[in-house]
Parts: sequence; C-alpha cells; structure tokens
Amino acid sequence: MKRKNPIIIPRPEHTLSRSMLSPNAVQALYRLKKQGFTAYLVGGCVRDLMLGREPKDFDLVTDATPGQVKRLFRNCRLVGRRFRLAHLHFEDEIIEVATFRAPEPDESAEVESLPSTATTADHGVSKPARPPRHLKSDEGVVLRDNIFGTPAQDALRRDFTVNAMYYDIGDFSLIDYCEGLDDLKRGVIRTIGPPAERFTEDPVRMLRAVRFAAMLGFIIEDATWSALVELSATITRGAPPRLYDEFLKLFLCGEGEKCYQLLRGSGLLKALLPGFNDWLERESEGFPHTRTSASLDWVDSRIQEGGKVAPQLLLALMFGEYLEEQGKGFRQSGTPLQQSLDMAVAGLLGELAGSVLIPYKVGMQLREILSSQHRFRKTAGKRPLSFISRPSFIESMDYFRFISATTGEGIESLRWWERFVMENPLPPESKMEKEQDTMTPGIPAKRSRRRRRPKKGLPQQSP
Repeated sequence: MKRKNPIIIPRPEHTLSRSMLSPNAVQALYRLKKQGFTAYLVGGCVRDLMLGREPKDFDLVTDATPGQVKRLFRNCRLVGRRFRLAHLHFEDEIIEVATFRAPEPDESAEVESLPSTATTADHGVSKPARPPRHLKSDEGVVLRDNIFGTPAQDALRRDFTVNAMYYDIGDFSLIDYCEGLDDLKRGVIRTIGPPAERFTEDPVRMLRAVRFAAMLGFIIEDATWSALVELSATITRGAPPRLYDEFLKLFLCGEGEKCYQLLRGSGLLKALLPGFNDWLERESEGFPHTRTSASLDWVDSRIQEGGKVAPQLLLALMFGEYLEEQGKGFRQSGTPLQQSLDMAVAGLLGELAGSVLIPYKVGMQLREILSSQHRFRKTAGKRPLSFISRPSFIESMDYFRFISATTGEGIESLRWWERFVMENPLPPESKMEKEQDTMTPGIPAKRSRRRRRPKKGLPQQSP
C-alpha cells in the first residue's frame, strides 16, 4: 500500500463535527495551527467518532517536534523512548501529541553501527554518541522509532487502516491515505502493509487486532488473520509490562469474552499463558472448563452497564477455578489450606513473569480475594467488622457473589453479608485505598521514629 495522494472527504460528506471533540484537543490543535504547524486529530478517536462511539481519549499528530511542542505548551511532559511523545496535562484529561513519523531510513545500518562514544574535534575528548533514532532487535522488533516525516509517511507507518485517518481542524475535512474509511464501512480490521512485517515490527499489534475486532464487532481480514495465527508464538517478544497493560485492555473493554475466544482460536492465549491454556484444554472430572468464559461474561455485563472491575478482581475471576484446582493438588500432598493457595498464586505469577508481568501489589490482592472466600461461609464468625474493613473486601465479596450466582452455593451467606454491610457501612474508599497503598500483606506498618536531639553539654559523635 503506497498511496501518495490521500482521499479528502469534505465536511458535508462526513458526520464528524468539531463539537464532538474534547475542548482541550481543539485548543491544542488551534494553538499548533496558529504557530504555523500542521496538526490533525488522528487514530482511535477519529474512528470511534465516525462510528458514533464516544472516544476514551483524543490523540493529535503534528509536524512540530516533541521539543517544539514542549516549548509551546507549559503543561507539556515528554515521555517514551521507543516513540518520543508529548503529553499535554489538563485538569481532566491528557492529550497525546505525536510527531509525523517516516519509514526506516536507508542509512539506518550506519546509524546503528556507531560506537557508544564518539571522538570530537575538541582536543580529542570522547562524548557519548547520540542514540540511534531507529533501532530494531535481531528478531525485527522495532525498539526505537523517532524518524520524523510527512503526514503521508506517518499514515503508512500506523498499524491498521481504520486507525490511520486524520481530521483537519482547518477545513473540517477527513484525510484518508490508507482506505481506512472503506474498511470502516465494511467492518474490517486490516494492517497497513504486509501483516507479517507489521506484526514482526511490533508483536503487540496482534493483541490490538483482537481487541479492535471484538470491541467494534469487526472481522479480521483474511491475510491479517493468517499472519496473526502464524506469528502468535512471537507475542512474548513484547515487553512484559506492556503486555500486562494490553491484557487489561483486552478483558476490560466490555467485550472480554469475545477477546478470550479470539485469543484461544489464534494461539495467542497458548503463547501468553501456556499452563493455563493446557488446563483449559483438559476436562476436570469429566467436565470442560466453562467458568472462565462465564466470568468474562459477568465482567462484560458490569462494564457495559457503566461499572468498573479492578484488575485484581478480573484476575481472580479469570484464574480462580484454575488456582483452586492447583491448590487442591497441593493439599492432597499434606500442605495446609492457606499455604497451598499461596503456592498456587505464586506459581501463576511466576509462569506469567516472562510474558504478562503482573505487579506485585495486584498479585497480593489476588491472593487476598481467594484466601478470604472461606470466611464468607462463616457469616458472623469472629470480628466481622474487621473483615469488612479489609482493603480488598469489596472485590472479595464481588467474587463470592459471582461464585454464588454461578454455582448456586452460599446464597444465604451472601445475603447475610449484604445485610451486614448495609447495617455497617464500609469506610470511605479513599481511606481503604490509602491503607492498601501503605501496607504490604503480611508485614506490619512501620512506625516513624522520632530522631532524638543530643543532650546539651555533651559532644556530638561524628558520622
């Protein structure tokens, strides 16, 4: 795909209006224009507005360099190494501003081969060489991509055609270099350029293809899907923290169950979660594992109704049955209940550490949700007020609510706890979050020690 001349859709021929945009994005666009720069709205926000969906964020692209953007906006922060970006911080949102990018330069090999230091003409003093603006790993993954270019070059460097349309605030037209509007009308997810090449450059694009297809109700174009299946095993080349972020986006987009089925069908789930995938393909006591799918349906319903699901609750719902079976296996060898659950959770976190890196805090909250489930069966028991004051109580109760609805067990206990919570309101959420942030599970909070002043008349010891 090497279209040089874009398709220009004038304002009367499309439905996108300036009134639909974030006022902060409009303000930023006009300021860039006023200073003589080219600036467009781009990406998912244009796609969503054309589909009648509400965008989650607004991204801009310009010919101003990140440094120029920073000098122009006092509220600007530069972020990223792989892609240098400008974030404009407003009171209620962050507007992301990128610079038009170009393909890999012909002289990249020479740039990449520069030594780590370079000798200057100033008396032979060695200074660190400038880092390469474009860099690839041995596998072809783009590690750095800061070669600036034109709008046409930038459009052809993007991932999917439906994400590459520009909106020009100057004349309110749509600019389409990649036939994205046509794919948008047909409901197709298609890479810009050879799909194998684009997925090799950035394996995380495979997860994005799945998410967009599920979230928008689109189909993945045949060549794009074939390349995705063929390269699914390479998804682990993505950075584990980034894969965790994409993991959350997949299952918290409101169409997580569809994402789950596409991940299984493509081989991506097997590559990301091999042990969990093997367990899914086996039956337990003659029954297939269907609770994961049911739990994602529950998550989707809550999100579609405007609710939120915390990452630790999502993980507990997805992996709960798997971890319960793992823990049961440890108990059969004589391991105590709590220790067996701790071992199961530790095993899962260890398995995922090389691919989807779950933060330690979230992992401990996952453990707390699962380990507290037996407490709900005791209704009053000892110190129920202390139990409902735990930082993860709300998520633990949501998990118990799902299990009760799925299995029909513990319904009377659930009703008792619901009444008890109504009669004994929980502490403010902000207070609970503060306690959660300042305490590590199993380790008591340290008290600050007051530093004593030396007594008068006595010499102070030297450090």
